[in-house]
Amino acid sequence: MIKIAVDAMGGDHAPQAIVEGALAAVQTYSDIEILLYGDQDQIQDLLPEGDYPIEIVHCSEKIAGDDEPVRAIRRKKDASMVVAAKAVKKGQADAMVSAGNTGALLAAGTLLVGRIKGIDRPALLGTLPNLRESGESFVLVDMGANADAKAKQLWENALMGNQYAKDVLGKSQPRVGLLNNGSEDTKGNKVTKEAFGLLSQEEQIHFIGNVESRDILAGACDVVVSDGFTGNAVLKAIEGTAKEILTLVSHSLKSGNLKTKLGALLIKNSLKETLGQFDIESVGGATLFGVKAPVIKCHGNASAKTVAATIGQARQIVKSGTYDSLAQQIANKESQAED
Repeated sequence: MIKIAVDAMGGDHAPQAIVEGALAAVQTYSDIEILLYGDQDQIQDLLPEGDYPIEIVHCSEKIAGDDEPVRAIRRKKDASMVVAAKAVKKGQADAMVSAGNTGALLAAGTLLVGRIKGIDRPALLGTLPNLRESGESFVLVDMGANADAKAKQLWENALMGNQYAKDVLGKSQPRVGLLNNGSEDTKGNKVTKEAFGLLSQEEQIHFIGNVESRDILAGACDVVVSDGFTGNAVLKAIEGTAKEILTLVSHSLKSGNLKTKLGALLIKNSLKETLGQFDIESVGGATLFGVKAPVIKCHGNASAKTVAATIGQARQIVKSGTYDSLAQQIANKESQAED
């Protein structure tokens, strides 16, 4: 059985949405067990009678959205997020899911679960749809863990994204691209130019060069490498654009003339299906990669559907063994460097 630690007190709709999502997940996947960390009385009241593979681990504290991340992790020893992270570190759970304070979760993953030796900065990694190939996705890394990054950290992001694309997405030879302000080799600032050089020399990845944000949804590459500031800005722009296009179509249906309404009606379903691939409720969360075990952040506004999808994502990642594969790859590189 795969054991997944879930922070029941994190998120805008906790604990109700978290508990409902956990219930949906165990009813969908027969090979998982959920450990719910949080206020036992509140959680118990939300669980219906029945025999579910769900265990409640009582925690007397929780980390609020406005808590200072590192201070909260260090001072709130019995917070649900902290205890869940420690359970993963001790091997009592295989992965962790939380919709709570992002900064605190990043700190918990890095300080409590621990970094893979050889990784300077773990990064947030997520998948977005390739709109040119139905059912295909690409990896974006970093999605917001590290606003600033040195060239070496962009190189690390490339290795992490490449490993994830292989193990989780099933890409045999992922095409790795460096997000930049132009596709030419000479484009970019000092950091991206230096990173370009490192990636060009890296034999473990198939580096295709610089890619522009306008091309990534069209399948420009399988792994998009970025610093966290730029990656998060790109992610928010994509999500916002998808949402506003649907809003415009809906507005046309309601307020346009007959010709406009007929045109909008004809494309609404197919457009909704395409843009629905960006639906945060069904795509799961962002994975903190570069730590010793899966730590997954789902949206703070997570519904039960989102939580269930994120738990399913955690299960898939554990089954893939990608964290162990990355650790082994980095260890091999360090060994070769010493030789």
